[in-house]
Amino acid sequence: MSGVWGIVGAVISVIGTITMGVLTYRGTRAAARINAAPTEKQVDLSVLLSSVERLKEECTQLREEQTRTRGILWSISRWALRLRDQVTTQGGIPEPPPQDVEDYYRTGV
Repeated sequence: MSGVWGIVGAVISVIGTITMGVLTYRGTRAAARINAAPTEKQVDLSVLLSSVERLKEECTQLREEQTRTRGILWSISRWALRLRDQVTTQGGIPEPPPQDVEDYYRTGV
């Protein structure tokens, strides 16, 4: 009878070892996924931060370009008004500006 209990004990031991092996394997894979998640999020964050930085630089460049364009537009409009005044002073009739230019003179926009 003790031989049967020895075999039963050996079978239970083998089943326990296999079960522990499966659980250890699954636990290792789960731990690897858990450890990989922060790395993936860090990569996503670094991509996002670099995109934000690039957009800030582009926005700064566009604002500078817009400021320069407004300055040039202001200078040209003042120059055109002076030319109009010269023509009027000399007794001529200046050609009327296009409607969008007239709107700009009137509103500044």
